[in-house]
Amino acid sequence: MITQEQFDTELKMIISNAIREDVGDGDHSSLACIPENARGKAKLLVKDKGIIGGVNFAKKVFAYVDKNLKLDVLIEDGTEVTYGDIVMYVEGSSQSILKAERTVLNAMQRMSAIATKTRMFVDLVEGTKTKILDTRKTTPGIRVLEKWAVKIGGGENHRFALYDMIMLKDNHIDFAGGITKAITMAKDYLEETGKDLKIMVEARDLSEIEEILQSDGIYRILIDNFDYEDTRKAVKLIGNKCLTESSGNINETTIRHYAECGVNFISCGALTHSVHNMDLSLKAMK
Repeated sequence: MITQEQFDTELKMIISNAIREDVGDGDHSSLACIPENARGKAKLLVKDKGIIGGVNFAKKVFAYVDKNLKLDVLIEDGTEVTYGDIVMYVEGSSQSILKAERTVLNAMQRMSAIATKTRMFVDLVEGTKTKILDTRKTTPGIRVLEKWAVKIGGGENHRFALYDMIMLKDNHIDFAGGITKAITMAKDYLEETGKDLKIMVEARDLSEIEEILQSDGIYRILIDNFDYEDTRKAVKLIGNKCLTESSGNINETTIRHYAECGVNFISCGALTHSVHNMDLSLKAMK
């Protein structure tokens, strides 16, 4: 994964770009009818149920817009919430609160949805050794938020992007001319560039797993689109030689069965690409 410094840099870019996109040359609705020195208070209200996510991101957005805004956080990230819960109060410049409102809500609604779905998947594999992973199937520009939400929900992050792991998938293998050739070329590349990256290889069937295992230094094998029986065979074949990961259209109905096959990880793109935003609102208090 990325470093904390990279993580913080990504967050700063997301916030500045979101405010630029939403505010432009000014929030003219507020400027037109709210005095510059007006002060107010608002509550962030839950109108849904699930796992709240994005509280700590909201703190950063409010601070970016106006460092003098005061927050009173009642519910922290990762907490189960229900309709009517108040997550936080924000108090200060009324114009500043309204300027930050949409960016805070958009992010928290999305992050809460992802955290909720992740927690459901984590609960479904409870008692097994399997951990739930996200993928790169994220919304362009806000990947760090969506992967943060997976962590809030109890999952773990896969690689952040193309630059922090060598992951040889079917297209890499086919373009390179085969599994062994792709692995050899990857190792040569790492030696030539001096990069310290783990190598992960996707397998489409048991014969490909056997071929992958002929090469040393593989961090993880991706057991992609296998049925339960072949997944169990693959896990037995791999043993302790490297880590195992199942993927491929795994959902809430099948995930427990794949976990019981003994894989170390299950990656699921649906955690980030197939969620319905949690209903949240920011309401002014009179």
